[in-house]
Parts: sequence; structure tokens; C-alpha cells
Amino acid sequence: MLKLKNILCGAALLTGTWGIAQQTPAPRQTASVLITGAVAHIGNGSTINNSAIGFKDGKITYAGPLSGVTTGAYDRVIDASGKHVYPGFIAANSTLGLVEVDAVRASNDQSDTGDLIPHVRSIVAYNSESKVVESCRPNGILMAQVAPRGGLISGTSSVVQLDAWNWEDAAIKTDDGIHLHWPSAFRSKGWGFSGPSEFVPNKDYEKEIGEIRTFISGAKTYLSGPKSPENLPYQAVSGLFDGSQKLYVNVDGEKEIADVVRFAKTNGIRHMVVVGGNEAWKVADLLVENDVPVILSRPHRLPSGEDDNVKQPYLLAKILSDKGVLVGLEMSGAMERMNTRNLPFYAGTFAAYGLDKEKAVQLITGNNARILGIDAFAGTLETGKDATLFISEGDALDMRTNSIPHAYIQGREISLESHQTQLWKRYMGKYEAGQ
Repeated sequence: MLKLKNILCGAALLTGTWGIAQQTPAPRQTASVLITGAVAHIGNGSTINNSAIGFKDGKITYAGPLSGVTTGAYDRVIDASGKHVYPGFIAANSTLGLVEVDAVRASNDQSDTGDLIPHVRSIVAYNSESKVVESCRPNGILMAQVAPRGGLISGTSSVVQLDAWNWEDAAIKTDDGIHLHWPSAFRSKGWGFSGPSEFVPNKDYEKEIGEIRTFISGAKTYLSGPKSPENLPYQAVSGLFDGSQKLYVNVDGEKEIADVVRFAKTNGIRHMVVVGGNEAWKVADLLVENDVPVILSRPHRLPSGEDDNVKQPYLLAKILSDKGVLVGLEMSGAMERMNTRNLPFYAGTFAAYGLDKEKAVQLITGNNARILGIDAFAGTLETGKDATLFISEGDALDMRTNSIPHAYIQGREISLESHQTQLWKRYMGKYEAGQ
């Protein structure tokens, strides 16, 4: 288990240093709400001009043209003419709430010791009072998959909503999948000023894969027998074989992606997701054939191959979508928690490089919801789904116009204040006063 004492010590340290962290979670919705006149971005690739989005008791009761609803049937009507309505954005494969300050060890619970630890549950280490989590909401990020890091099999992720008293309140889908870091077939040999001088074959590649094969084989044998003595790591992966959990594989190379797809198929793992997928475009047909989605890394980076188009990372979402691959977007990497608030703008980059704008919205709404298995109640603006949505003054994928006056999680209007917005207002007041 991730270290509870670290969580408590970290919480005490951070509270003592910075004062109260997150805004008080919003109370349950009591009055029905109707948002009128906005352009509604449904999250499935379609839009509704002059729309009406109504919700009551935390659920969407109407999503369609304004002409099709009686405004008097709702307690509160918000005129959003000239504005936009979106489903809440979803951050996949994130470590939000697992690390507060990188330099403070007691606040870092993103990984645990060991290489094969699928029974480690990231959700129990999730800090719902994180100031980093709070900073994501003003940009429309209202849900996240909280995933562990480190080792070969890192542990189990869960999906949370970002306005909660504790991790139990936050969880909207617990233990949704197991996270695996597939070995690389190549390793860097020496480093120069701009990076590795060359890549050479990894002589231990088959040996490293062998560790994963041995573990999965042992788990299948254990699960098909009397399950005695108790083995928590083996028990934790049972959902991979009955289809109740997904295997999220962090893998980038063409060979490695092909190898892990065959590995999953051979071992009866029913649902697999590629995370990262720098060279997924080279094996797109294989991914479509085996119904394997890809959660792409953020595009603001150099391509993985020295002969690749320098703009290849920007083009990936369009290339894979055109091939029929289900594509989402994640933000792992350098300063990933602080950068998660920029999730919609990275989706906007994919739109700037050829992906249809509504498909770009889909990457972080409907598509991420489908990949994470929460699409039955989240990800799109449809009747019966959770009223987790927001109003934006303009295009929410453009940092110049993403300005959010209202946001709701399960019908509750949440605070969009954070330490950063407080500082912004403080210093705007200083300079407006000419001080």
C-alpha cells in the first residue's frame, strides 16, 4: 500500500506552510439549472448552436436546441448567449493529487517500492485538498485518472472528480486498470549536449519481458486454482482476464507496441490501452484490428526518430484518428502535475495541425471517457449523464479565450478560485491602482 504516514505528514507540512488548501467542496445541487443560448460542444464530435443544457439532481435532463425546452420548468436560467458549453475535460494517466511539492518527500506518493506491484492502489494516496488539483479546474479539467508510476507493473489507477472532501468522495470509478511499463528495445549509448548520442539494441529486452511473462503466467495459474496461500499481486490482476479492468501500457516504439499487443492477445488480456504511443502511427492497422486505443502524450516535444518529420508529434492525433484508432490525450512527463492545467491547449495544438476542432475536444471528453470506461455517465452532454460541465467565454482549447465563469461537477457549482487566481487579482489591483 502507498504509505499512509507519508500522506498524513505531507498534509500536515503543507497545511502548516501554506494555510488552507482547496476551496470548500460545493454542496449537492438543489435547484434545477438551464443554460441557454450557448454553442454546446457535445463531446462526440458534434455541436448544437443556440442550445439549451438543463440539469437537475446532478444529472442532465435536457441537451438540445433551445426551441425544444420550456425555460419556466427550471429554477435557474443562465443566459450564455455568445458563449460555449463543454463537458468537463478529463485528464487521463495523471498523477494529480499524488505529489504536492516535488522537493518535499513527504508529499510524494506517486510510486512505491518494487517492480511488480499491481495491488498498490493509487486512490488511497489521492490528496483531494491539493492546490495543484485546484489549479486545473479554472481551465475546465474536472475529472482525472489518478495513476501510479515506477517499476514494471506500477499499480492500479482510479478515476476521480476534482471537487471532494476526501478520496472516497472523489472516486467515480475505483481500480479501473493496471499500469505496465513495457521495456524498451533500444537504449541510449552516451549523452551529448542535446541528448543521447546514439541508440543501440537493448540486450536485456527479452529478459525484461520475461519477468512480465513469468508474472502473468503465475497469476493465471494462481487464479485458476484454490488461491491459497493468499497472493495479493496475483489477485489484483484478475480483472485483466475477466474484462473488468484494462491494462494501460506505457510504450512508445513500433516494435514494442507490436510486441505488447501480441503479448496481451496471447495471455487473454481482454482490454489493453497504449499510453504514449510515439510510433503508434506505424502500427495503426494492428491497433485497429485488435481494438486497442491510444492515449497520446502531449505534443509539444521533438519526434522520437531522427528521420521523422519534426512536426510528427503535432500530427499524431489526426493520423491515428483518420486510421480509425480511438485516441485520447494525457500529460505525463516533465512538470506533469503543474502542466495538467494546460490539457485543453495541447488538444488545441492537435487541432491547429489538422485535426477537426470538435475531434480535438473529443480527445479530452468523449474519447478519454470511453477509454477510461466512464462513458456511461461522463464525457458528453447527453440526457441522463452526470452534469459535469462548464461554460466558457470563448474557445476552451485556446488559452486566449478559455475563460470560465461557471463550472459544475455532478450538478454542483464549484468554486473556480485558487491560490493563483487570488494572486492574479491581488496584483491586478496593485497595478490598476498605479501602486
